[in-house]
Amino acid sequence: MNQNTFLSHQITPPVAEVHPHVLELHGDRRVDNYFWMRDLDNPQVLAYLNAENAYTEAIMQPTQGLQADLYAEMLGRIQETDLSVPVRKDDYYYYSRTESGQAYAIHCRKYGSLDAPEEILLDENQLASGEDFFSLGIFEVSPNHDILAYAIDTNGAERYTLYFLDLKTGKLFPEKIEDVYYSFAWANDNRTVFYTKIDDANRPFQLYSHVVDTPTNTDKLIYHEPDDSYFLSVGKTRSNAYIVMELGSQITSEVYVLDANQPQGKFQLIQPRIHGIEYDIDHHGDYFYIVTNEEAINFKLMKTPINATSKENWQTVIPHREDIMLSGISLFANHLVIYERINGLPTARIHNLTNNTEQAITFPEPAYGFFEGANPEFNNPSC
Repeated sequence: MNQNTFLSHQITPPVAEVHPHVLELHGDRRVDNYFWMRDLDNPQVLAYLNAENAYTEAIMQPTQGLQADLYAEMLGRIQETDLSVPVRKDDYYYYSRTESGQAYAIHCRKYGSLDAPEEILLDENQLASGEDFFSLGIFEVSPNHDILAYAIDTNGAERYTLYFLDLKTGKLFPEKIEDVYYSFAWANDNRTVFYTKIDDANRPFQLYSHVVDTPTNTDKLIYHEPDDSYFLSVGKTRSNAYIVMELGSQITSEVYVLDANQPQGKFQLIQPRIHGIEYDIDHHGDYFYIVTNEEAINFKLMKTPINATSKENWQTVIPHREDIMLSGISLFANHLVIYERINGLPTARIHNLTNNTEQAITFPEPAYGFFEGANPEFNNPSC
């Protein structure tokens, strides 16, 4: 019997108490014996988690030397001092970098040229100092590049606190917003933002609007999703013309849009949810482009006028195909990028919207994966 086996026989793992809690939804009844553990402020929950951690440390104690060796080997294979590819937004180049010996990223930008002086927007290492845990969620600069919205989690619960940093003065605005999730969008007035709140089960279920440098108790509740099978998210079209609110379950979706120049306006429903039908949208000119599985198991691409969005007005751009799956699209000022899966492999083609020519993106490997990364702005002339 080795030392680790001996220890496992000597140490008794903690056992969580059973407190049956009945959950009912859509006529379905189920019992969760550990529902009580959702309350992270409950001293019993904290005591149990601490007991679990102590048990883990005790059981793993004989492997501490191996853990140190593995960590050193993995760290030796990582390029600690590194730089992301700069992304141009208007006249700024945004990027992040890491430094040897520091665990977190430093977010920077340069104005006008990559040879310009560096401006550090946010140093995660400074924010993480003294914290047992740190995670950066939202990181979004206002359209005029003057205000940074960022959200951090310092306990691992994925309940983020949202802050606003004045990039001209380097000072924080006075308000902070608790219990937000990852999704976020700036309106084009550079003052109004849209963010999502999460419920007790960490489900994003509410959309709020907030005006920077105003009290949070005046924030406006835009939407509340009562069905706990749906998650709510907010974003922006690549054109920056619309704020997009998406509601999605595993097999059904619903989308609303708002003119980003009119943040006090009302969200417009694209198409009411229909069980089993998924769709998402982007914007180009006078149309919304829609990727959907409506009567299309492999998905198809439709478009509809921005002022007539219900599905009876949808026009086919790419029909459903039995042998090709449409994975998604990216819209630019002059080009439509189409992501597909053919014979099990991901592919892409670039469709020129001005002359209807196309260029395929191919790869020589027999098996591979690729995905879209950061892209220039919609109206970049080179796109």
